[in-house]
Amino acid sequence: MSGFFGVASKESCVLDLFFGIDYHSHLGTRRAGMAVYGQNGFTRAIHNIENSPFRTKFDKDLDSFEGNLGIGCISDFESQPLILHSHLGSFALCTVGRINNLDGLKAHCFEKGMTHFQEMSIGGINPTELIGALINQKNSILEGLELVQDIVEGSMSILLLNKDGIYAMRDREGRTPIILAKKEEGFCATFESSAFLNLGYTHSKDMGPGEIDLITPNEVKVLKQPNEHMKICSFLWVYYGYPTSTYEGINVEKMRNRCGELLAKRDDVKVDNVAGVPDSGIAHAVGYSNTTGIPFSRPFIKYTPTWPRSFMPTNQAQRNRIAKMKLIPVAELIKDKKLLLIDDSIVRGTQLGETTSFLYDSGAKEVHVRPACPPIMFGCKYLNFSRSNSEMELITRKVIKEIEGDEVSFETLKKYADPDSEQYALMCEKIREKLGFTSLRYHRLDDMIESIGLDQCKLCTYCWNGEE
Repeated sequence: MSGFFGVASKESCVLDLFFGIDYHSHLGTRRAGMAVYGQNGFTRAIHNIENSPFRTKFDKDLDSFEGNLGIGCISDFESQPLILHSHLGSFALCTVGRINNLDGLKAHCFEKGMTHFQEMSIGGINPTELIGALINQKNSILEGLELVQDIVEGSMSILLLNKDGIYAMRDREGRTPIILAKKEEGFCATFESSAFLNLGYTHSKDMGPGEIDLITPNEVKVLKQPNEHMKICSFLWVYYGYPTSTYEGINVEKMRNRCGELLAKRDDVKVDNVAGVPDSGIAHAVGYSNTTGIPFSRPFIKYTPTWPRSFMPTNQAQRNRIAKMKLIPVAELIKDKKLLLIDDSIVRGTQLGETTSFLYDSGAKEVHVRPACPPIMFGCKYLNFSRSNSEMELITRKVIKEIEGDEVSFETLKKYADPDSEQYALMCEKIREKLGFTSLRYHRLDDMIESIGLDQCKLCTYCWNGEE
């Protein structure tokens, strides 16, 4: 996952850009960058942020930046923003999304006369460079952005900076947000609405699916009207989004509270305390506690001084170790207690299983688990929510394989996704046994959609039901 921020200002944009990007630090842990355009052209810096926060790496660069137009990003994968020079002039480029037909598009570029791409240090080509190559095949920036919308399979939102301003393009189905805000000095474009709240901006609009705007210090000009069809990612509310952010008029924290409320209304378990796995499970747990009257507690605390961000290394062994290191138990709140634990989701199950084990080791009598979303049945095709190399790493698919064997049809998987089916009940019981929970009850998809408050046709729910 990645997040970006852009500023078009009548004054220097540097500090607003710096803090706006920093407010996206929860969305990635590998690379970050910022690019500014001023009288002397482009200035850019990109740093590795795997072991240091964004501010630490970029604070020393601020004196070298000058200009009133800027874009930047936090990335969990590739280095960006890139600065490219072509027949369209020089421009800087940030992207958020996933390209599923990357090899085909690379071949397409070679057929059009491109001779090479730079190879990244981790192997493969930079997807943002590929997007730049596609844009450069057309005779204008707008035509190039429209080409990207037409031929990229997956999802792709873009901030593009040149001398004219910032071109903002939201993914054609709106799977990720772009939100515009304004103040007297100019405008900003952001993934997270919470990024501008302390910078003096007020909300202007959420860009629509497929919308393309040109943002200058004086105005926002709509170059392409939004599409009617939208499939925004539901996980923005369940997990990805920062609690203070609002997408499509719906606040993340309030959604999570409603999610916990609806979980509680279908539950009758008798426990002493309700707890959320920090940080994304806490608001769900508060909603559950407020509805039932069962006290909320924090039987373990995330150690934020050195593990401040939610994302983890791609290496699974490191992820397991860090997950254990981040959470420190409070034995006095665990011993002899019946606990109900709410996490945002169960992917592989490794981390939550280990969390449950250390609660038992710390003296818990019972650990009841209530994930804030339905069982994840399919790997995300659009935003890299699950880092699993294969869908068979998902705890659900492992269990289904044990029950059904190697060959499982889509129709069979749909039965396991149905919360009213015998197959679903059997799958949940097998997961409960594997991970050592006292009881397990997932959030239902219909309740989760109600928690968000948008029509199901506007939400992407692929990872739960396989419907695109």
